Amino acid sequence: MKNTNPEAIDPQSLPKQGYTDDGQGAKNKLTKNHVYSSYQNQEPEASPHIPVLMSEVLHFLHPQKADSYLDLTAGYGGHANAVLESTLSPDKATLVDRDQYAIGYLQQRFRGQGVEIIHQDYLSASQELLVAGRQYSLILADLGVSSPHLDSASRGFSLKTDGPLDMRMDDRQSVTAHDIVNSYDEATLTDLLIRYGQEPRARKIARLIVEHRPISGTRQLASIVAQAWPGHSKVHPATRTFQALRIAVNDELAQLERALPIWIDLLAPEGRIVVISFHSLEDRLVKVAFNQEAGDHYDARLRLLTKHPVEGSQAEIVLNPRARSAKLRAAVKTKTN
Repeated sequence: MKNTNPEAIDPQSLPKQGYTDDGQGAKNKLTKNHVYSSYQNQEPEASPHIPVLMSEVLHFLHPQKADSYLDLTAGYGGHANAVLESTLSPDKATLVDRDQYAIGYLQQRFRGQGVEIIHQDYLSASQELLVAGRQYSLILADLGVSSPHLDSASRGFSLKTDGPLDMRMDDRQSVTAHDIVNSYDEATLTDLLIRYGQEPRARKIARLIVEHRPISGTRQLASIVAQAWPGHSKVHPATRTFQALRIAVNDELAQLERALPIWIDLLAPEGRIVVISFHSLEDRLVKVAFNQEAGDHYDARLRLLTKHPVEGSQAEIVLNPRARSAKLRAAVKTKTN
């Protein structure tokens, strides 16, 4: 008999990866946002991204047969594949991502399964799904930057390799990190580095950036920022600056703050939501949104499943260092809208 107690789930009993493929093509109801990429006629390679906190996601979502599932940052489908192995209902799954390469991979990974795949940022997709009257048993948002983004020099996220100052999650948008670095005045740059990067030497870094313009590449920018932090450090001195620029380019915090209440609206009664954040600014927004909807007040709609954020085990961090900063919060919906 299947164990229906989420507190007793064995983290070792993870779903196996892999779907069979009947070659019919993935269903997409929002076809205006569907991208037909170079993956269209190819078999997908092994996933280039290792999903974080897999056992914890499955524990708190506790997927059951016939559950509907919304993955708002589906990436390369690692979490989605594991969830669908339990729900056995890919035709009730909606996978969202703003990156066209991830969309192409998802199309192939779930080809012929009837999965709905949407190429949009999660805020726009959430708004459209809400207007359409949709609700889901399970909702997941993993807010981390995927490995292909970090590892690909051409995307401009990496400190390790030189590349253009891009940092766009969706290359259809116009503003890039290059635009911000080379056009914002010193005061605006300072505010951005403090607000989004929590950078203690923001003023000095902003001044150095303005003095060294034009700046064209990630390595050049990283070396300029390093001048504000002489000496050695375990963490690259430009890490906070790159985080701040990425958040600004993709409007990450504003989108998250606006999306969180919509996600609760999209959650069906007794449905479960899991959000994984990767820095304190995101985690605070998730905490506040969940706490506002939970508690003893008469109109509370959520019951918290995590009093404090859940972090990865040391064993996972050794195998997947990018899990080091992951923080998971979960809740269950107890009341209708």
